[in-house]
Amino acid sequence: MTSQKLSADDLKNILEFTTSLARKAGALILEGSESIQAAGAEGESNVGEKMNSVDLVTEYDVRVEQLVQSELRSKYPTFKFIGEESYSSGIQEPLTDDPTFCVDPIDGTTNFVHGFPFACISIGLIYERRPTLGIIYNPFLDHLYSGVKGQGSYLTRGSNPPRRLPLANPKPLPTLNQAVIGVEWGSDRCETTISAKSTSFARLAGDPEKGVAGGRMAHSLRSMGSAALNYSMVAQGGLDIYWEIGCWPWDVCAGIVIAEEAGGLVTGSHEAFEATKNSDQFGVITEEILTGRKYLVIRGIGNTPSETGREAQKRLIEEFYKTVIDVAPN
Repeated sequence: MTSQKLSADDLKNILEFTTSLARKAGALILEGSESIQAAGAEGESNVGEKMNSVDLVTEYDVRVEQLVQSELRSKYPTFKFIGEESYSSGIQEPLTDDPTFCVDPIDGTTNFVHGFPFACISIGLIYERRPTLGIIYNPFLDHLYSGVKGQGSYLTRGSNPPRRLPLANPKPLPTLNQAVIGVEWGSDRCETTISAKSTSFARLAGDPEKGVAGGRMAHSLRSMGSAALNYSMVAQGGLDIYWEIGCWPWDVCAGIVIAEEAGGLVTGSHEAFEATKNSDQFGVITEEILTGRKYLVIRGIGNTPSETGREAQKRLIEEFYKTVIDVAPN
């Protein structure tokens, strides 16, 4: 069966609708934050657990997804839908060429529960099995990131006009030593995973002259607690690199579009990088990478007389993957 075709005008209209919907969802997220903080002050809890005690879910994760899914299906009844909470409850549709919304209702649920103002609604659109459109909205800061394949990405702060991303001309990045790198502990806390991540983080931050074998002594590591906002910060230029194992497509779909349209490059696992780095598939987000649960995104990098930005991105990813330890996601 032939999939539905989307034009540039179609994508523009979808962007306008999902932007409005993200703001509506953001209002519900703020309402939920106030409710959870008030309940916590009274010694009550309306926070549940999924995989373990650090993989949290609230009634507002479900309510936001229901709101978004209902409005998307009303407006676009022929489009498919993948959502974190519906997927967790057992609704797991295979990816096809049909337009498919990919939604994380509250990315950064732990932040949301604790009142740390870095949580967002993430709405992505997959078209012909490729991330094509993305909206990420942090209602606590009133920052809305948006992007459409081939049409650029933007940051809208409050009532100010949208600003094209990145916010400044991309600078060169000679080595990881000068990078600010986004990392996350994630919800998988088994010994194998936590040990691999601990060693990787130590190597990225450690001083090789002070006994850290393989240390890169990066400027710093950052954990925002939200994959979508990490991608947004790479697109903006505030993070140089973000690496994560264990995310899902709804965590990264919107962010991939926003980062790529800002000059960023996204790849998958160590193996995916090695298999594509010298081919025209380097930086192409295939279904295997989108669903592979291992991601690295690097910001746009300025050209130098000796190296293009693209060459620098490849070199730095190679340097990065020689430093960190791969591990299977759970």
